Amino acid sequence: MDAHDLTAAYALDALAPDEAEAYERHLSQCEECREQLAELNEASAALAFGAVAPAPPARLRASILDAAAAERSNVVPLLRRRWVARGLGVAAAAAACIAVGLAVSLNQSSNTHSFTLMISPNRTATLHVTGLSAAPSGKTYEAWVIPAGGSPRPAGLFPSGEDTTVRLRGTVPKHAVVAVTEERAGGVSAPRHTPIFSTPT
Repeated sequence: MDAHDLTAAYALDALAPDEAEAYERHLSQCEECREQLAELNEASAALAFGAVAPAPPARLRASILDAAAAERSNVVPLLRRRWVARGLGVAAAAAACIAVGLAVSLNQSSNTHSFTLMISPNRTATLHVTGLSAAPSGKTYEAWVIPAGGSPRPAGLFPSGEDTTVRLRGTVPKHAVVAVTEERAGGVSAPRHTPIFSTPT
């Protein structure tokens, strides 16, 4: 199969590891495939975060309220229980806000470039880069997923970050770190340079 035919499969993370590595080597040399991959990644990000849930039917609210009224238990209000419930409610709301904020966007900026990491509920991730100059000749930018207590694994290559969206390979475990380094063209199996971006997930 021609490497040009693998762009969609790569964008969907559907290639075997050896095929993905071979495709990334091809990608560092092929402008046409990089453009096609950027378009596919943009479409993927739009699908992941642009879907609108349909409104529930009006009768659903009434049936839920009826069921709740029928199941009403005999509650004895105690001041102490209210404080505990309020405290737990505030803690749960804060945790939910943090989780939603993390799932939607982790953003780190510098004076000239920014990185936005979007993690879906199934832990797949997309990294959007803006304002990052093109990698020097013979170099590429490489994304990494670093599990807590584990070794970094390559998660994708991209030549520049003027306005680039990269779908990270594999999933991003909880408590991992996502980082970007500048490496030699074609990528490396372990990072050799200081990250220009890193964020915990």
